[in-house]
Amino acid sequence: MTIQYHDVFRRSLSDPEGFWAEAAESVHWFRRWNRVLDRSHALFYRWFEGGVLNTCYNCLDRHVDAGRGEQAALIYDSPVTATKRRLSYRELRDRVAVFAGALRRQGVVAGDRVVIYMPMIPEAVVAMLACARLGAIHSVVFGGFAPRELATRIDDARPKLIVSASCGIEPNRVVEYKPLLDQAIEMSSARPERCIIVQRPQAQAMLKPVRDVEWQDAIDNAPPAECVPVAATAPLYILYTSGTTGVPKGVVRDNGGHAAALTWSMKHIYGVEPGEAYWAASDIGWVVGHSYIVYGPLLRGCTTVLYEGKPVGTPDPGAFWRVASEHRVNVLFTAPTALRAIKREDPAGAYIKRYDLSAFRTLFLAGERCDPDTLLWAGRVLDRPVIDHWWQTETGWAIAANCAGLGMLPVKPGSAGAAVPGYDVRVLDDAGSSVPAGTIGNLVIHLPLPPGCLPTLWNNDEGYRQSYLSQFEGCYATSDAGYIDDEGYVFVMSRTDDIINVAGHRLSTGGIEEVISAHPDVAECAVVGAADALKGEVPLGLVVLKAGANRPGETIVKELIGRVRENIGPVAAFKTAVIVDRLPKTRSGKILRGTIKRIADGAEYAVPATIDDPAILDEIKRSLGQVGYARGGKPSA
Repeated sequence: MTIQYHDVFRRSLSDPEGFWAEAAESVHWFRRWNRVLDRSHALFYRWFEGGVLNTCYNCLDRHVDAGRGEQAALIYDSPVTATKRRLSYRELRDRVAVFAGALRRQGVVAGDRVVIYMPMIPEAVVAMLACARLGAIHSVVFGGFAPRELATRIDDARPKLIVSASCGIEPNRVVEYKPLLDQAIEMSSARPERCIIVQRPQAQAMLKPVRDVEWQDAIDNAPPAECVPVAATAPLYILYTSGTTGVPKGVVRDNGGHAAALTWSMKHIYGVEPGEAYWAASDIGWVVGHSYIVYGPLLRGCTTVLYEGKPVGTPDPGAFWRVASEHRVNVLFTAPTALRAIKREDPAGAYIKRYDLSAFRTLFLAGERCDPDTLLWAGRVLDRPVIDHWWQTETGWAIAANCAGLGMLPVKPGSAGAAVPGYDVRVLDDAGSSVPAGTIGNLVIHLPLPPGCLPTLWNNDEGYRQSYLSQFEGCYATSDAGYIDDEGYVFVMSRTDDIINVAGHRLSTGGIEEVISAHPDVAECAVVGAADALKGEVPLGLVVLKAGANRPGETIVKELIGRVRENIGPVAAFKTAVIVDRLPKTRSGKILRGTIKRIADGAEYAVPATIDDPAILDEIKRSLGQVGYARGGKPSA
């Protein structure tokens, strides 16, 4: 394929309004826009002002109307319940229309908020699309979130209704959601009028009279609802992300810019065509699930896979390859941490050879930085292009990538690729001045942000300005640190608060992790800056070894220290690494480096609501205590 990237990128920045007007032709509009980009409110840009559309119509009805109703829209694959189900575009549209009718019968209208607190089941996707059909605003909260965290989101969104399920299912346990939901509502000041509950056979929820309605009862005899036209600038959803004050930030996504950007991204970043199978191995509670389990593939007319399982343990490290083979997946998108888990259990890639992956052509990674060793390993065992790319909850789609649909550039391991068309990515020092190529600094995006990115925070314009727009004039601060090389490749090294200062030298923990991860016995690692009386901070490493690594831990640690000294230099002052069985992570797979640092420093630390397994923090504290850290710190109340 001819590489079109450079010409497309230049045009996207020189003529953004023409570029995105052309992209928006792939979307069905009930009424076209008055202005492609409304610049009338300083810093608060709006795309496709005056346009009217419906996102659900673009995801479902238009494909049925075009004669493709029998194509598979959604494949549900649940190894934890031994269930597989296929829904065509017509079947999914009809289910969504009926549930939208059920919501309307409960009083939900355009502009109302609906909180969705559900596991990875088809009803969750139906609920999201039904809200979009009515012009209601959904706010999905990861199923199983702690009651207090759920309560803060309920209070901020003030939903008319909550959709939930009786339980979620982990490989070795059933997590009952209803008691958590009841506790959250009791804690809330904005209690919903109604809750609709999916009763799963693995656990029956106790329903509260009047307030709670079983899903099946809600949809019985509900008249199908039509698609409600809404303004392009009207909110489609709110997705909460952690705030520095402890109050979650409600990232708003609009309808028009979102539909245009995601449709464009499916073709040009991921290189998928209508009718092909696309699988984002994530959860609908995270932005990846919103963008690329639900909306992106359906906007493009693809088949999307909804997977209720794990990369390993359901039942083995071949789980992903089994799904890709059975459902003829063309493009897979997952997190580096999932790949590292597979690599740890199957370092030779033996499970891959069990499956027919002839339809599979590209693996995309995002969620946190992918170390070069893992990327190169995946490329070797899969014999397919493996592409790391970078984006955020706030942007909703990729900031930097290697765009498969524009003719792939050469892959540089360690880089997230080049800036995606529409994004003007720059690197600034703390004073706001540009830095030379190859110099680590603050990664920012010059305004305006392209369509699909957040236009503001829910009911909090000032919080949006303060959090993202106040640090560097005319720029959105990503809070990521990195550099751009002389060929335009973006290297995201760490969060800005993961740049450590060792005796006056600024070092990236990501750079040290890269060196450690390249060791043949290392499955994954995390490096944090631990407080040091002499140097200010020193790097401290936590290391998980590959299955089958049987050499003495002391030997491996000495080799790691030597590698960092050789590759980064004595200035790194890397002298301590601890071998642990596992790292603390969020349910989406991000390593909780900030929590590790607080434990190491002996500071009081919170147990994050997003943590996959809270018990691991005690294990980390014990391990760090054995090397002289973690003295005095304890979980906050």
